[in-house]
Amino acid sequence: MTSPLRSAAGNSAAAIPVAAPAEVPAAGRKTVTGAPAEPRRVGYLYVLPAFAAFALFTLVPIVHAGWISFHNWDGITSPTWAGLRNYRELATDGEIRTAFGHSLELLIFYTVLPVATSLVMVGAITRVRIHGLTLVRALVFLPVTISMVVNAVAWRWIYAPDGVINKVLAVVGLGSLRRVWLGDFGTALPAVGMVGAWAMVGLSFVFLVAGAQKIPSALYDAARVDGANIVQEFFAVTLPGIRHELAVAVTIATITALRGFDLIFVLTRGGPGDSTEVPAIVLYNRAFVTGQVGSAAAIAVVLTVLIFAVVFGVTRLIEGPSR
Repeated sequence: MTSPLRSAAGNSAAAIPVAAPAEVPAAGRKTVTGAPAEPRRVGYLYVLPAFAAFALFTLVPIVHAGWISFHNWDGITSPTWAGLRNYRELATDGEIRTAFGHSLELLIFYTVLPVATSLVMVGAITRVRIHGLTLVRALVFLPVTISMVVNAVAWRWIYAPDGVINKVLAVVGLGSLRRVWLGDFGTALPAVGMVGAWAMVGLSFVFLVAGAQKIPSALYDAARVDGANIVQEFFAVTLPGIRHELAVAVTIATITALRGFDLIFVLTRGGPGDSTEVPAIVLYNRAFVTGQVGSAAAIAVVLTVLIFAVVFGVTRLIEGPSR
């Protein structure tokens, strides 16, 4: 006969769940912590196709261009080793220095003017409610959707001696200001730059408007309650809120200015003389006209390094050092 006390104790023990003993990992076996998931190495398999295409069409040509830059080659016969001769010649070449100087001047038209104009427009939009903003944004962005070659052909007609600009100047009584805009040594580069500014302002505007639309309206209300005017509101609220979008817009505009080729090639082919030559035009002429492929490759390498350095510096300046 079982005692009531022992029976109650047995029932209580059966009702209490007992935790299973912790499994002790075998010696040398690694334990995996965290949520169950696929091995990390599997993740690299997903990016492998994209990286393979990037390496094939971007990294390999860059490395090959760097290899060619150390050779004398006309593109047909066997290349001969030149060492650093091509780079030393670039350092003393007046033509290439002038071309790089023109690219730096074009930064004003491709980057400073479009971004400054877009900042003014965004500052006005955040202060005054504009109906039909989507239509305005589409119209401003329209030049970006058109091929740069098509833009260049259209502007050649506009800049022609009998083009729209000279006709308008004659009609308003300013016929003395008429020029052969793309054939004048003093006006050719600014004329090309204005086309670039016209084409880039839409891209900058779209980026900055997108950044301004994510700024909480409460920040503007607080600034206005504190009595901030439109300028103070812009520098205190709008500009910090669109810092990242501003960095992207400046980066794209800077790259376009430094590596620009199609617009200048169609408008002036680097002329008159060398007044609109940029590194990409010199590179093209040396690689496909004069047969100096090694020198052209050296220009490409130097241009790539310059673009990376300028873009890195601009990005760090706008976004600040990473934390």
